[in-house]
Amino acid sequence: MTLTKPDTRPPRQPRTGLTSTGVRKAASKSARSRSREFAVQALYQYLVGRNDADAIDRFTRDLAGFNKADSAHYDALLHGCIEEATALDALVVPLLDRKLGEISPVEHSILWIGTYEFKHCLDVPWRVVINECIELAKAFGGTDGHKYVNGVLNQLASTLRASEVAADGGHKPASNAE
Repeated sequence: MTLTKPDTRPPRQPRTGLTSTGVRKAASKSARSRSREFAVQALYQYLVGRNDADAIDRFTRDLAGFNKADSAHYDALLHGCIEEATALDALVVPLLDRKLGEISPVEHSILWIGTYEFKHCLDVPWRVVINECIELAKAFGGTDGHKYVNGVLNQLASTLRASEVAADGGHKPASNAE
């Protein structure tokens, strides 16, 4: 008589590219998505620790998986957001329902990334910018941070990408926020 050990592994997840929480699996992420993830972490260090951008950059490039990121996009996001911090905040603040200091540093970083991409990465469709930022907020932010990011960036898209939003019928992106 042979005794079999009960299977203690978690149930297998379907191969949808999403984890059970709805966040994309690492294997299914694009190099640009990865660069945004590293940029959020780097910008968080900047906002919380006020660390030097070059020191943050060196530290981030040594993190596991950075070699799979689009380093040029990461550079543009990190250095562009830091250099344009005041201008990016000026665009975001009128859309907030609270003071900027009350926004989580994670959501603040993500709003910078979304605003920067709206302004400078015109090859990235406005819907993609918003959806990527929602995914970042789900992965790194607070419980409902993705809903807040979605709301602010939807308003901002109507200003910074007005013709693109209008050409798209003015429809808001199919929200991943729920």
